[in-house]
Amino acid sequence: MNRYMPSKLAGVVALAEIINVLGEELTKEMHRRREARRPRIKRGATLRPSDDTPLWNAVISLVEPRLRRRGARALLARELGLHRARIGEYFKRSSAMPDAERTLRLLVWLSRQPLEKPDAVF
Repeated sequence: MNRYMPSKLAGVVALAEIINVLGEELTKEMHRRREARRPRIKRGATLRPSDDTPLWNAVISLVEPRLRRRGARALLARELGLHRARIGEYFKRSSAMPDAERTLRLLVWLSRQPLEKPDAVF
């Protein structure tokens, strides 16, 4: 069986896998919210990483394995125009989230990264 995949298609497949994982996280969150009704977050309030941010939690689970290599955090920080310590706040400590523009840049960066282990994504 031939496993050749054109480079343009590989990027689309990677993005589709990201969307799939995000959808699964959103489904899990929907079920959690049905079970335990919590007070709503005020409109316009600043979101912090928590159970109330299932899509960001899914992004964290996709990015963390790609940051294990030496220098990966510094390269990502350079790509996003941030200090390296800020990457730790986003992905290790979960004490902050990037703004919309940096989140989109992060998703583009994520779609360009090779998959280490396809089974680990799901």
